[in-house]
Amino acid sequence: MSGNGGSGTSAGTASHADKRPNELLTSWFARSGWSKGELARQVNRRARQLGANHISTDTSRVRRWLDGENPREPIPRILSELFSERFGVVVSVEDLGLRSTRPTPSATGVDLPWTGPQTVALLSEFSRSDLMLARRGFLGSSLALSAGPSLIEPMQRWLVPSPSAAPSSAREAVPASRARGRLSRPELELLGSTAVMFRRWDAQCGGGLRRKAVVGQLHEVTDLLQEPQPETTRAKLFKVAAELAELAGWMSYDVGLQPTAQKYFVLALHAAKEAGDRPLGSYVLSSMSRQMIHLGRPDDALELTHLAQYGSRDCAGPRTQSMLYAMEARAYANMGQPGRCKRAVRMAEDTFAETDEWDEPDPDWIRFFSEAELYGENSHSFRDLAYVAGRSPAYASLADPLMRRAVELFAKDEEHQRSYALNLIGMATVHLLRREPEESAVLATEAMGIAKKVRSERVNTRIRKTVYTAVRDFGDLGEVVDLTERLAVELPETAEAV
Repeated sequence: MSGNGGSGTSAGTASHADKRPNELLTSWFARSGWSKGELARQVNRRARQLGANHISTDTSRVRRWLDGENPREPIPRILSELFSERFGVVVSVEDLGLRSTRPTPSATGVDLPWTGPQTVALLSEFSRSDLMLARRGFLGSSLALSAGPSLIEPMQRWLVPSPSAAPSSAREAVPASRARGRLSRPELELLGSTAVMFRRWDAQCGGGLRRKAVVGQLHEVTDLLQEPQPETTRAKLFKVAAELAELAGWMSYDVGLQPTAQKYFVLALHAAKEAGDRPLGSYVLSSMSRQMIHLGRPDDALELTHLAQYGSRDCAGPRTQSMLYAMEARAYANMGQPGRCKRAVRMAEDTFAETDEWDEPDPDWIRFFSEAELYGENSHSFRDLAYVAGRSPAYASLADPLMRRAVELFAKDEEHQRSYALNLIGMATVHLLRREPEESAVLATEAMGIAKKVRSERVNTRIRKTVYTAVRDFGDLGEVVDLTERLAVELPETAEAV
């Protein structure tokens, strides 16, 4: 079986008489715009990144898959990831009409034991693997996106008491003579400040520049958690680990490494549980919700947001609660539920107004949610509603003033350049909905200038989608032709995320 590395007929091969064309795979393949040769090259490249150097796919092999042959692992999962990245939605192995060995709970990367020692071990193992093997985020054939009940049901257990949530005296397994720890209070504070520093860099420069540094710091923190520590130190270290894991997930999401991002988010939620920090856990769930919206899964996004709201309703400040209402509005918008979307938008605005009366300082991880972010999120909700409702001018009109205000505020904010670019793109899409392509081209051009400084595949992808929409609707317009040419030069699609 030379040249295919086991990607030929799989175990349990059907006879040629029983084999039928794979209509599902053929449909996804046709819509992708790829040739058989291009798909074969991408499979081979991803397989090499995985370490499966024996796989060597060619056009004839792709043709046989389309004709109904079922390839062996890890090719079904490679195809699932490639098509998911291509379309920006979860495309499962089953969606492609392929058979896959039913994964065990541990293999899904989501349904993990809610215990402290295993959380530390998994954080250590995954961050080490990421540092050693990360190329386009494919860390093994078992790493794939989860969605639907397989994602939501395990996350619902984050509020269930676990053995590690026993009273302190019962939890203190390390004898006092051994639990001295080697970290002073200043050292713990310094560790906590690293997450703040990395968060600033992410906002300014995008996820591509410092992602590996964050993963490396996370791995160092897990090393400390594997040593005997006093209970208070242990809880603080878990909090730092949760913040770093969430940030590693966010940066992975930003550069397009979706399965990697989801795994970090799940591990961050486990660490937040061990730290006893429910507001931080709700923030992690909100990041998972954003990813689900990005992947075209608003139902999952809503479930995650509601879980975050339930877990933090009596312990999180108004800024956090406002952000969660804004995420709820985004989910409802993408589900095509305008009434509930508008209600959530109002709740986000009303709750944000209470931030000035809040006596306690906000944790650093929620400080990004400024007035500009509030306007930006709510405007994107109305923009999304407009698209779901068939390019509705009424919802575009609701989005317009909010988006203008967000752009105006972000233009004065040197620290959040990626958010500025994303809202410029959002404003460009609103102009397209209002059939104002000239104004859209000006804003998209400005966003391109920022995108070159911000290493964010998410920004690049949104710019490309906006330009492609402009070409589809107004392709003969001179400004749109110029914009297309500029895009090809400044943000070529062949560039890969780092």
